[in-house]
Amino acid sequence: ISQNCGTISTSMGSTASYIQGQSPEPRIREYFYYIDHQGQLFLDDTKVKNFVTCFKDKQFLVFFFSRLRINQSGRYEEDFPFLSLCGRERNFLRCDDRPVVFTHLLPNPAGDQELLSYCGGAEKLSVPFQPEALYMHPVSGRVYHPGLERSGGVGLVRSSLAIELSPSFVYPPESGQSGQPTHFLWKGLEHRLTNELELLLLASKII
Repeated sequence: ISQNCGTISTSMGSTASYIQGQSPEPRIREYFYYIDHQGQLFLDDTKVKNFVTCFKDKQFLVFFFSRLRINQSGRYEEDFPFLSLCGRERNFLRCDDRPVVFTHLLPNPAGDQELLSYCGGAEKLSVPFQPEALYMHPVSGRVYHPGLERSGGVGLVRSSLAIELSPSFVYPPESGQSGQPTHFLWKGLEHRLTNELELLLLASKII
């Protein structure tokens, strides 16, 4: 990985400076990453972020995201709130929305409950699909689903997948689609939405 310098501006007006591959202490290397709202992972200082420049190697993505957790290292916690520890490497991550982005709905070979796959890892990075736990943001319209506790407990559903799921949302007759959905129709069953993710999103300042 090239040792490029990076500086990011935060919402508070401060800046965080780093060098890719920097060694703040002996035999420790630090790298800095960014994940967009489509679930694509990049080196943070990549100038042009698109499908060509994102990481695509499944083995690396599984290794990276299976070790992802909230950054409590005492370093870059505000600017890179998530951290993936890989041996002697500290991989810091910031995100456009959430560090976990669900990209595909997969059949579950072990049972009837589908799997939501995230961040390019196919079945290796997945959680059971819980239709009743889907949450639609009242302002942005983005859709969220429970994720792993160690990475914040909530993940974003990629827009293309959210569009596929959107016809199954049921709205109250009096407000129609201008209001919040109350149920989700899945496999012939109408699931009442729990909105359990609302508090988690409030706590992380998404709402």
